[in-house]
Amino acid sequence: MSNLTDLTIARAQAGLAQGDFSARELTDAYATAVEAGRELNSFVAETLDAARDQADASDRRLKDGEAGLLEGVPLAIKDLFCTKGVHSAACSHILNGFKPPYESSVTANLWQAGAVMLGKANMDEFAMGSSNMTSYYGAVVNPWRREGDSRPLVPGGSSGGSAAAVAAHMAVAATGTDTGGSIRQPAAFCGVVGMKPTYGRCSRWGIIAFASSLDQAGPITRTVEDSAIMLRAMSGYDAKDSTSVNTPVPNYAAALGGGVKGLRVGVPAEYRLDNMPAEIEVLWQKGIDWFRDGGAEIVDISLPHTKYALPTYYIVAPAEASSNLARYDGIRFGLREPGADLRETYCKSRAEGFGAEVRQRILIGTYVLSAGYYDAYYLKAQRVRARIAEDFSKAYEKVDVILTPTAPSAAFAAGEKMDDPIAMYLNDVFTVPASLAGLPAISVPAGLDDGGLPLGLQLIGKPFDEETVLRAGGFMEDAANFMAQPQWLTEGAAS
Repeated sequence: MSNLTDLTIARAQAGLAQGDFSARELTDAYATAVEAGRELNSFVAETLDAARDQADASDRRLKDGEAGLLEGVPLAIKDLFCTKGVHSAACSHILNGFKPPYESSVTANLWQAGAVMLGKANMDEFAMGSSNMTSYYGAVVNPWRREGDSRPLVPGGSSGGSAAAVAAHMAVAATGTDTGGSIRQPAAFCGVVGMKPTYGRCSRWGIIAFASSLDQAGPITRTVEDSAIMLRAMSGYDAKDSTSVNTPVPNYAAALGGGVKGLRVGVPAEYRLDNMPAEIEVLWQKGIDWFRDGGAEIVDISLPHTKYALPTYYIVAPAEASSNLARYDGIRFGLREPGADLRETYCKSRAEGFGAEVRQRILIGTYVLSAGYYDAYYLKAQRVRARIAEDFSKAYEKVDVILTPTAPSAAFAAGEKMDDPIAMYLNDVFTVPASLAGLPAISVPAGLDDGGLPLGLQLIGKPFDEETVLRAGGFMEDAANFMAQPQWLTEGAAS
């Protein structure tokens, strides 16, 4: 593969500015990589001809001195983002073939910044999953392999296609969405950086909804610096989104490199789980030592309601999904399976259009919202969610960021855990609390497990304090010096 596909956003921008190569050459290199990597199934729609046109326009702007923040940078866009005139189906049969007549606010921001779209990235159907095995278009294959084991591994979910594309150098970076960990967990599984900003930092307008009080867009990149650059381009107030917060967007990259001397880093006791793999515990301790050696103050903290976060999430998120997905009824748009009457048309269209995981979550959500159970389940879950947020607020009176593992394991083999939904849901045990509280969090690759697979560490910050999260993340990235590459790159696609 071309050396151009090894460049980060920052290095690609430098090369474009210096005239070392053109945006068209960079895009052509990535187009070749996308075509060579089809067996990973990272993309559900390729837009390579349009990407070349975008790259040519970028070259003209670069020549005229009008370059945007992401000028000429080729990206993968998660299939949850509506892109005008381009396949946008949330990887669901019920929306198969849908091409929206409008553009999501986040992708509109990216095109305004000069970015180039290589195609739409595969994902778990309607963002419901932790393995990218629930997509209507088939599973994504992680470019990593366990040493001595040729079984394909999952890339994590739901943003698995985005993470795999970035790890396999089929895109410089990618958009993802995070509802309960769907940026951070796949980033950890694929050895890349995943950033979930504060809820409200990026507009949700034009993102196909899963759980409206949790969904948040963010970048998946190869470095923390790239995450800072891309997040700035994605962010901004949007009057079309009632949850968008009207607050200035900082120059996140300017916050990097400041060191962590005097930073107060919290270590929550509740994230030390029973039966947690020893290698996760060892890596976490390494992270603590890195910060201590860098001059940070390590503070033991308690987040007492953490143990209720996962059950709370799996009441709140399915309840909101049940409401959001009610619009897909076979009448107004999407798949229609004709029936003898309106009710049968509804039933047949939804049964055929939704996959098993989505149907399961709709049923759970409908149940907890039903008469007689609304108070017992949904309202109680909302009260617990408020307590979880209060735990974080109290902790931030003592600390600036919180350090935890990202996931309780490395990537697992395709098909494992699929028959045990509880085991699958436990993949999000470390990421869900920050989502429930709407906090910014980043996963940074920090080491390898005993089988040579990447493991991530997570930093959680105060609301709208992405600058501190990125600064701490950049420090941790330097300390970890994670240089490992997936076998897809080191051994060649043919392996």
